[in-house]
Parts: sequence; structure tokens; C-alpha cells
Amino acid sequence: MSRRLLESKKLLEKGKKYSLAEAVAVLKKSATAKFDETVEVHIRLGIDPKKSDQNVRGNVVLPHGLGRSKRVVVVAKGEKVKEAQAAGADEAGDAELVEKISKGWLDFDVLVATPDAMKDLSKLGKVLGPKGLMPNPKSGTVTFDLARIVKELKAGRIEFKADDYGIIHGILGKASFPEKNIVENADALLNAVQAARPNTAKGPYIRTITLCTTMGPGVGVQPEVVATK
Repeated sequence: MSRRLLESKKLLEKGKKYSLAEAVAVLKKSATAKFDETVEVHIRLGIDPKKSDQNVRGNVVLPHGLGRSKRVVVVAKGEKVKEAQAAGADEAGDAELVEKISKGWLDFDVLVATPDAMKDLSKLGKVLGPKGLMPNPKSGTVTFDLARIVKELKAGRIEFKADDYGIIHGILGKASFPEKNIVENADALLNAVQAARPNTAKGPYIRTITLCTTMGPGVGVQPEVVATK
């Protein structure tokens, strides 16, 4: 363990679960790396991820964004290409864009497609799937409402999904953000996760919440910060 991390851990009270505001204040003090660290949240859920009816996934627009602009690319047809461009897409096109991607171009963070363009993209499943870039109706990235989805993605819309261990890993912005902004981003994500609770989940739903920065220690947050249904 590095000297810097050891010093950061001294800021924590052993065994204590902090309020959200307290946790963010500690994170700000512990973010002493020479770059603007990313603020992460890890949420352990009381679900059985092996059961399909307890899969937890969704999306939310963080009120203060992520501290960086996502590169959004849209595959569409006809006038929808112009709609995507007008909404702020970094690149939009039809068959020529699919061809460009098929040759290895993946310089984007999110790929959006209209339903009528998915047939052309389906052949790139082996390329896009493993990288998490294949558009998906469940995540809202397969839609004709391009103006809305592109603007949301640019504004800080993120997707969340429980992994095989029932844990959601998310990003809340940068350590340089004001404390209030990080807290409000966290509130938005936690409320969205709460709203996505499966009806078949039994017992406590949000079991543990841990905040950390890229190079900092984990700070436990009181699960009670999320209102129960």
C-alpha cells in the first residue's frame, strides 16, 4: 500500500458508515493524486443475479454530468441522420458509417441506432457486443427519438446494470466537482436504482454503498440514504 493511500485511510473512522454528504467530504480530502480522479460508487444489492426476474438495469441523467463529454455516434437512415446531427451527435450516417465501424473504427463512447438500421448493425455483433457498444432497446439506444437520446447522453445520461455478483458499479463525476454536485449525482443514481427494484427481491434491497476515487480508499455510506418503497 502506497504512503499516499495510507495517509488517505487515516481520514476514515474504522467501521463507520457515513452519510452521503460526509462521505463526499472525505473523498474530496483523500483525492490527492496528480490528476483529476474519477468518483465511483459501488452498490451491493439484495438480489439473486442468477434469476432473470431479478436483473437490475436502467439509466439516469446525472444532473451535473460526468465531467467529460461522451462521444455519441448514430446510425440512422434518411432524415433521421440530420436529426441526430442537429441534436449534437459527434457523427451520424447510414451504410457508410456501418462500413467504417466494420473496418475497426470504434472512436466513440455510445452507439445509437434507429430500429430500421439495426439489421445493418447486427452483423457487427461480435465486434460491438464484447465492448458493450451494441445498441439495445432496453437501454434506450435503439430508438427513433434521436433528438432526446442524443441530448440526454451528452448531458450525462448513464446506464447501470447489476453484475454477476449483484453489484452495480457507477461513476458520479470528478473529484474536482463541488461536493454538492457529487451528492446530487449520487442521489439521482441511487434513486434510479431504488426505482428499478424487482418485485421478486426479498429483504433489504440496497445492502451496502461504497464511494471511492480512482486512487483513494473506499468510504462506506449508510444504505438508509435511499428511501425504501
